[in-house]
Amino acid sequence: MTPRGQRKYSEEFKNTIVELYNSGKNLSELSSKYGISNSTISSWLKKAKPIEVIFILQ
Repeated sequence: MTPRGQRKYSEEFKNTIVELYNSGKNLSELSSKYGISNSTISSWLKKAKPIEVIFILQ
């Protein structure tokens, strides 16, 4: 159960917001259009970053 006043967003919606950001929309624009805080969008962006794997050859 989510805390009072906190919304639950689907993964599809989160991915859409991340894609919009990556296509050139800024945080303020997305925040005001969709009613999501900048910090929430920022956390989605951090989670969506690909993990960089470095192989060390010996």
